[in-house]
Amino acid sequence: MRVLAINCGSSTLKFQLLELRQEDKGNGLERLLAHGLVEKIGTKGAFTFTIENGESINKTAAIADHGQATRQVLTWLESNGLLDHNGYWSVGHRVVHGGSRFTEAVVIDDRVLAAIETVSKLAPLHNKPALLAIYAAKEVLDQNVPMVAVFDTSFHNTLPKRASTYAIKSSLTEKYGIRRFGFHGIAHQYMTERYSVIKSIPNEQSKLITLQLGNGCSAAAVAGGLSIDTSMGFTPLEGLMMGTRSGDIDPALPGFLASQEDVGIDEVEEWLNTRSGLLGVSGRSRDMRDLLKALHQGDAKAELAIEMFCYRVRKYIGAYLGVLDGADALIFGGGIGENAPLVRSRICAGMDWCGLQLDEDKNAKIVGNEERITTDDAELHAYVIPVNEALMIARNTVRCLQRYMR
Repeated sequence: MRVLAINCGSSTLKFQLLELRQEDKGNGLERLLAHGLVEKIGTKGAFTFTIENGESINKTAAIADHGQATRQVLTWLESNGLLDHNGYWSVGHRVVHGGSRFTEAVVIDDRVLAAIETVSKLAPLHNKPALLAIYAAKEVLDQNVPMVAVFDTSFHNTLPKRASTYAIKSSLTEKYGIRRFGFHGIAHQYMTERYSVIKSIPNEQSKLITLQLGNGCSAAAVAGGLSIDTSMGFTPLEGLMMGTRSGDIDPALPGFLASQEDVGIDEVEEWLNTRSGLLGVSGRSRDMRDLLKALHQGDAKAELAIEMFCYRVRKYIGAYLGVLDGADALIFGGGIGENAPLVRSRICAGMDWCGLQLDEDKNAKIVGNEERITTDDAELHAYVIPVNEALMIARNTVRCLQRYMR
């Protein structure tokens, strides 16, 4: 089956057109037919599309929204004959927030769309781009082409109540559907399933701590292939320090800042989401690459931002080792996790107590590659596993359609 996996960010759209065979066995038999990226959506956009033989197109053009970006992708695929396929094909859309309603990927119909619209009040900035892409695809494609919504929250629906429930008045929890949802589920699921393939063991036999470290960051404790705790909560603001998000703070701080600065809570929340984290502490950049350069130039604020970032990840690792009663492996994914050896080294520093012994020479050489980075005799191993969200979207799309057609 061919699957067009569409992944919408706040101002980007990434896609891959994949042909999957025996996807459920995870044997890497998928074939990448085309891929691309649309950037700077809402302004003077730019896109790069590449087909299987390496032939690519690079253009700049005004792209109003994710709907227009989707139409641009579909037009290009059609012009290259990639949608003229006699076999069965489908479209998988990443949707960030599925709320409590969607515990797994679902075939998109009018009722599902209405439900996604309703739950989007929990993540208006995250779900709107996906909805625009879905509506545009529905307009362009034949109605017989099935489309599937793959939710970033679904992987964390297995959190036990002790991990998903906030210690607030239960009547408020029930009235407003408040719980810890967790995010980055597609990435955490990919790392979990890929580890099982690497080790040639079933998902059910592993205990993992997965780390998705990029501009957004989250950790997950995974037991038997199921998420049992994760760092993000009701919104993506909770948890680890991130590029522009503060992560965990004292709940009284927003009210204090609103009072002292004479602004509304909404404005303080905007600060915590877009002006905090690495950017806020360093005063320089949200990009870890910039901060690592500044570190070598002696920038004290960059040094503090990096040290805080690593310290907070290490705290969550320690907590999840307790939650899991020990783990088989620690998995690094995401732009920082995959490409910043110094950050990985600092996160793992001083963790000999739990058997985590980094092979510093090997770690220093691993940038964007899949590899174990601990010594052979380490009791707790660490791996770098580059995350392929598009492949996970495609696999979940096929699994959903297989259930739907039974």
